[in-house]
Order: sequence, then structure tokens, then C-alpha cells
Amino acid sequence: MSDATVQQLGPGLWVIDHHFLGVPGIIASYLLAGEDGLTLIETGPTPTLGTLRSGIRAAGFAPEQITQIAVTHIHLDHAGAAGVLMRELPQARLLVHPAGAPHLIDPTKLLASAGRLYGADMDRLWGEVIPVPAARVRTLADGETFRAGGRELTALDTPGHANHHLAYYDPASGDVFTGDVGGVRLGRVPYVRPPTVPPEFDPAAWRASIARLRALRPRRLLLTHFGAFDDPDWHLDDLLYRLGEWVGWAEARLRDPAEQEAALAELRARGDAELAALPGGAAVQGPFEIATGSAISVAGLARYVRKRREARG
Repeated sequence: MSDATVQQLGPGLWVIDHHFLGVPGIIASYLLAGEDGLTLIETGPTPTLGTLRSGIRAAGFAPEQITQIAVTHIHLDHAGAAGVLMRELPQARLLVHPAGAPHLIDPTKLLASAGRLYGADMDRLWGEVIPVPAARVRTLADGETFRAGGRELTALDTPGHANHHLAYYDPASGDVFTGDVGGVRLGRVPYVRPPTVPPEFDPAAWRASIARLRALRPRRLLLTHFGAFDDPDWHLDDLLYRLGEWVGWAEARLRDPAEQEAALAELRARGDAELAALPGGAAVQGPFEIATGSAISVAGLARYVRKRREARG
């Protein structure tokens, strides 16, 4: 079954498009159904909950049937609606990285950090963010397994984008739910961008996480931004290339905080030019700016460069 918001990717597996800010192909959730119940991977943000519910119904289920929610990390585009959803689903439990769990149970620091980045846009982008009851949270250690929609998924500690990041691997199918460690790829365009957001962006850790994903020899990568891709070797190579290129550019370009505004325009122009050179790329220039905005990317790169210089003394 498929409509504007949902597509079946295989037995018991659907991708749901949140149509974030009214734009398709930006934020995905994955629905897994089997004899052990209904699992949702990624909640998305609260303003798109209506679309998420519609997608679940279009897949043939009622939202109330969800028994388990797993998030790859706690950033608001991935887990912002967790508290509201858990309030609506009193039988569900939530699975998350141990370092992320405290910030879903008490989102005060999470909201303060996001507020510094998004300012007056917080409510428009992310809406209501409320605590998840601690008793209904299960933390997942690296290598721990859990049942989800008839599958046995393995949680993989995959830092780099964030220290509290998990990818979920299904060895039986070869699918990996990558969250953001697999980068951002939109509109089927052959181009992968690293979301280098502050405060935890760590390129060395990210490269190690990519190597870990590659060593699994996955059949398919299931990205939150956005969709399923069956060319994992090429995809991860392109992500590694752009990650290295951006870090090198930042180390050379972001030597003075006063240069950050000019660097922002430069990075956006650079990305737009790369996309314009690819078939269909011009059509996703705007969506890429929504999925991984240049201002946030430059802020993460600048913080990384500054911390590196401070560490060198």
C-alpha cells in the first residue's frame, strides 16, 4: 500500500514521510509490524504528528497499536514528538541511547540548547516537547538486541553526529536504520551531505562509525533524511568524501569568528553549485537547506575548529 505519506519497503516495513514544513522527503519514520507488535523508529517533531498518524493508518494500522518507539538520537527532528506520542500511547515503551535518555525524561537542557540554535523558530519547527515518563524508557547498550516487527535489531553505538547516537541493524535483511550517522540524501540525487550540527560534531568519531557500518556489509541503508538506498558502499564513500572536504575547508576558512557569516554564504553557495551539477540536484537545493541548514552546519564546524585550536593551546 502507498499514498503521499507512506511506502512499503518490504514485508512488515513501511517508510512514512512527515512532509516537514509541507515539503515531502525531508523527515522519515519507519514502521515495523510483526507478531511481536508494532514498532516505530523515529517520532519526528510534534508539528507533523498528524501526518505521521495518517501514514500509520495508510499502512493499515491504528496509531494506538504501537507498542514500542525507538529513536536513533534525541535531536528534535528525530525525537521531538516522543513525549507527546508516549502520552497518547500508554502501553508503549521508548528505546534510546543511555546518554540521551535523561534528556527525554527531562528535556530542559535539550530545549535550551536547541533554543540557542533556532531562536524564535523553535515553536514553528518543533512545537510541544514534553517529558517521557522514566519508567517507560529502556536504554540500549552497544550491541544490545531487541525485537521489532518480527525482526531482531541490534543497537550500534555510532557517535560523530552526536555522542548519544544509535543505528539499528537487522542482520537477517541487511537493513540499517542509520539516523544521521548515514548522512542526508534527498530526492534520489547521488549526493550525501553530513549534518555537522553543534555541540557534539566529531569527525574522527564519525569516520569510525562509518567504518563500522561498512564492515557490516549492509544491503540497504534506511535514512531518516530520507528513505531507503541500496548502494551503501557508494553512499558511505560520498559521505566520507564530503565530511573530509567540509572539515578541511572549515579548518582553513574559519580562523576568525568574524568570518563566520561570510563562510556561511560560501558553504551554501558551494553546496548549491554541487547539487546544480547533478541530475535533479537543483530541485533539492531548498529541501537540503531545510534538512540540514547551512547556518547550523557552519555553527557545528566552527565549534569543532575552535575546540581543536583550544586543545592545541
